[in-house]
Amino acid sequence: MVFSSLYSGSSGNSIFISSDNAKVLIDAGMPGKSIEGALREIGERPEEIDAIFVTHEHSDHIKGVGILSRKYNIPIYTNELTWKGMAKAIGNIKEHNIKIMDTAVSIKDIDVERFDIPHDAAGPSGYSLLSGGKKVCIATDLGYFSEDVKRNIMDADILLLESNHDVEMLKFGPYPYELKRRILSDIGHLSNEACGYAITEIVTDKQKRIVLGHLSNTNNYPELAYATVTNILNDNKINVGKDIILTMADRSKPSSYIKI
Repeated sequence: MVFSSLYSGSSGNSIFISSDNAKVLIDAGMPGKSIEGALREIGERPEEIDAIFVTHEHSDHIKGVGILSRKYNIPIYTNELTWKGMAKAIGNIKEHNIKIMDTAVSIKDIDVERFDIPHDAAGPSGYSLLSGGKKVCIATDLGYFSEDVKRNIMDADILLLESNHDVEMLKFGPYPYELKRRILSDIGHLSNEACGYAITEIVTDKQKRIVLGHLSNTNNYPELAYATVTNILNDNKINVGKDIILTMADRSKPSSYIKI
């Protein structure tokens, strides 16, 4: 399998994942042209994308979904609540490309499983993608690290996990009070600290590649997120580089290109 974060952050998110026979996107939260360019930058062709899976209806996850589906005849998969929440925003989609899924679906040789995530959206989802005995998981936009999320991502080979904000930067930053409350709530976003402690709960004998993503542009820095998580792992006797491999997903360009 191949994993690459095309964009990851509060301004837009899209992840490319492929197997021997299938190529999919998780979210398309940047303009269609930006995602086309990012795909070509990693040597992929947008016309070969087999499906787009949508985590939830917020604009930083769906901005390019409609145009890509219309231009390249790509099916869109999500649950019914999310589809209802995003249908108007993404525009007219051909009926045969509207794919309402419940818990699992197969795209050629990739089995895709959805799981619930705690976020302030209609029916927010995380995804596990399995092929050839390997597993890639996407878990961002988490108000907290729930047992359901933990159970689904425990055995991942590659995990994109949210490290959205530094709590002190958020508390003393420019956001209005209500927005700060939302982000810090159980249906908001996972902080650097919470991300670090979440990782301590899923370390097993199998080495994992963990990609920190969905960083706030206002309330975080990549260096701060990485250092905070690494310090927590070190304090819990988890060796970065041995027990896990830790990398960052870039906000504005393809990153963390991984083959397993």
